[in-house]
Amino acid sequence: MDKRIKVIVAKLGLDGHDRGAKVIARALKDAGMEVVYTGLRQTPQQIVKTAIQEDADVIGVSILSGAHLELVPQIVEAMRNAGLNDVGLVVGGVIPPEDISKLKSMGVDEVFLPGTGLKEIIAKVSSVAGKKRGIKVEQ
Repeated sequence: MDKRIKVIVAKLGLDGHDRGAKVIARALKDAGMEVVYTGLRQTPQQIVKTAIQEDADVIGVSILSGAHLELVPQIVEAMRNAGLNDVGLVVGGVIPPEDISKLKSMGVDEVFLPGTGLKEIIAKVSSVAGKKRGIKVEQ
């Protein structure tokens, strides 16, 4: 199936810094994806609700507060409860490298640390959409 990848970019929790999320959203748009940016201070339930309303292929969460091990499982649970098993979940932000495997074991598809290049992020978001939703993307 050929279609534009639709990505929800969300700032999770009380984190009030969104410059990086906006840069990622712009890069994904420039790469041809449809992007919905939810804004600051989103709850896990709000993010999942937006993904359902927008029929998203991938949810991208930015978190800089250090609460990723507490809040990301809530997103994963809300996604499961909503039957979003075919929607990808990527997380980026200030995440200790030792937490990457924990996040992936919870159900996160990709984790992006500070300094990850935009081309790599675009490629991995495309790959996640392909694996989860069967979207064929020409690179």
